Amino acid sequence: MTMTQLLKQEYYQQCVDFLNHEADLLDRRKFNEWFALLTDDITYKMPVRTTCEINAESEFSKTASLFDETRGSLEMRIKRMYNDYHWAEDPASRTRRFVTNFKMDVFNETEVQMRTNLLLFRNRFDSPSSDLLSAERVDTLRKENGVWKLAKRMVYLDHATIPTNNLAIFL
Repeated sequence: MTMTQLLKQEYYQQCVDFLNHEADLLDRRKFNEWFALLTDDITYKMPVRTTCEINAESEFSKTASLFDETRGSLEMRIKRMYNDYHWAEDPASRTRRFVTNFKMDVFNETEVQMRTNLLLFRNRFDSPSSDLLSAERVDTLRKENGVWKLAKRMVYLDHATIPTNNLAIFL
């Protein structure tokens, strides 16, 4: 194996570990620890899925998004979760993220693009019903000072209509 292949294999495993750790932090509501994993120039976006003709260029809107976040807006959302007026998540949702099908699409010494599938289980209150959200995520991870950080996340929800009352959670 060449040095490049060995490095690619090493980075792949590090990125898989990073994404699994990130899911665990979110499921345990460790939002400040999760926030520390983000780069200063993070973009976090979920374009709206549209129902369109079979030959359409894309099923996703180029202008409308359910999320279009920066580090500042993500920080504000996290701060809001810890105050008395965050009714959308009080009481907090119980979530379980299943991150699978890890694919490395782009690789270089400082950035890796990973494509994954996400299945999110969410339950609220004492209800026996739950939400299931399915999506593909395209993440750019960047190595800063020897530590992987999330630099960009695109979430492509499999649903055209959101099957939940709110999206006050992170995907």
